[in-house]
Amino acid sequence: MTRTSISLPEDLKREMEAAEVNWSAYLRDAISERLKWETERNVAEAVLLNEKLRRKAPKGWDSARVVREWRDRR
Repeated sequence: MTRTSISLPEDLKREMEAAEVNWSAYLRDAISERLKWETERNVAEAVLLNEKLRRKAPKGWDSARVVREWRDRR
């Protein structure tokens, strides 16, 4: 495991020491949850962007006809 440090105001550090909390475990869990949230948000944004960029087929478009034309050209 790697080590990371943060800077805190002295009064906050005193309050943390007074509380009986495993701050390392708490922060690991909080960071893990935030990373999961960020990943899900990135996926959601990618889906929305894909929907915006995707073009609709013109009215009357016959994809089978176009595929057949391309195959016949070979």
